[in-house]
Amino acid sequence: MTTQGERKPAEQPRARRKGVGRLIGRTLQKAWDGNFFSESAEAGFWQALSLAPLMLGLLGLLGYVEDWFGRDVADRVGQQILTICENIFSDEVVRNIVQPTVEDMLTEGKAAIASVGFLIALWAGSSAMSSFVDAITVAHDQYGVRNSVWQRIFALLLYVASLILLVIGLPLIAIGPELLPELFPTDIRDNIATWVSILYYPTLGVLIVLALATLYKVALPRKLPWHRGLPGAVLAMIIFLLASSGLRFYLEIITATGYTYGALATFVAFLLFLFFIGMGIVVGAYFNSAIQELWPAKPTRRQRRRWRKLELERANEKLKADNARSLWERTTAPLRRPNRPPEQDTNQAQAPRPQAEGRTAQPPTSDQAAQPRTRNPATPPQPPSQDTQPQERNQPEQTPHGERPPVGEATTDDPGSAPRDGRGLPGDSPGHGRHQSLSSPPGGKLS
Repeated sequence: MTTQGERKPAEQPRARRKGVGRLIGRTLQKAWDGNFFSESAEAGFWQALSLAPLMLGLLGLLGYVEDWFGRDVADRVGQQILTICENIFSDEVVRNIVQPTVEDMLTEGKAAIASVGFLIALWAGSSAMSSFVDAITVAHDQYGVRNSVWQRIFALLLYVASLILLVIGLPLIAIGPELLPELFPTDIRDNIATWVSILYYPTLGVLIVLALATLYKVALPRKLPWHRGLPGAVLAMIIFLLASSGLRFYLEIITATGYTYGALATFVAFLLFLFFIGMGIVVGAYFNSAIQELWPAKPTRRQRRRWRKLELERANEKLKADNARSLWERTTAPLRRPNRPPEQDTNQAQAPRPQAEGRTAQPPTSDQAAQPRTRNPATPPQPPSQDTQPQERNQPEQTPHGERPPVGEATTDDPGSAPRDGRGLPGDSPGHGRHQSLSSPPGGKLS
């Protein structure tokens, strides 16, 4: 019985087939959305324009390595280039385009390298490399990461670096099959020569695959591991070999039927070969992008170091910001504290005692503070009534023995009041008693 995390053996091939089908579908979808036909045509056009500058720079620079490989190294390299092109392109393309270009560059030699035209040839020759770099970055959705001007300069530097490697590597490729058997004993030289002739082109294909994988890595601003470029490089080589074989068969049929493009037939065939070279490289880039999308690669060692460096920088910036904030709060606390309301002050020990409604707390006088406070806890104090003072003001003044003051004398409470006659109440005006119901006559006698 299998658990939830395990998978049955019968389900693994199905999942693998599903993964391969999904990868192929995703590659075709990305290539179609990226308009890979236009990118391949652009790359083929720039390759056609870069052929003559490439041969000029390659065969011209070989004159500086004659002391290493011999005087006739340039001629032997040129002959090897023609041999390789005969196995790739059609005979008309090699005879009418490649061979005249190689012969012209071999004739000019080192003299063309010292001219200003060589710098222009370098710039023109880097156009094909620039188109490949643009297509690879578009396939991985990284076209806008690198500055456009710097990307063009980067393509030029990459073209110069590849040109230098070709100047060193092509003599080894051209002379190596002849020199390698001489390094072995005489009795086995024939066998070594046979194996070298058999393995020559497969070895050349492996070197091209490794070069394409390196191109897929260095062309990206956000680089992937080097081995992630190998699937696309292998696919590019397969596409080019199949397309080249099919195109040669197609050209033979067209030539046999007599239907040709006339004077443009050779150049059109050459452009078609370059178109399929560009298609192989572009589709290989989209294939690598689909693999990266479905199965993301782990970050490289350089990316991990850069990530740790960025994390340390972010932590330092946050620590500096926290320290600056703490310093600002400590230095500005005396200035910001008076603006706080009293109830929000953290230094306040306790809230004030609630007072009675309508009265405010008054500080005790010195006499009140000196007297002891005695209070019955059972009877809480009653607030004084608001009518106490007016009632005391309206009460008549009492004598020490409880007698009323003599008639005709004014009270001390109201100096302007009339003398009392015994009939009216204090504070009444003359002739107008407060109790009008008695209605006494003017003589003061009741009827």
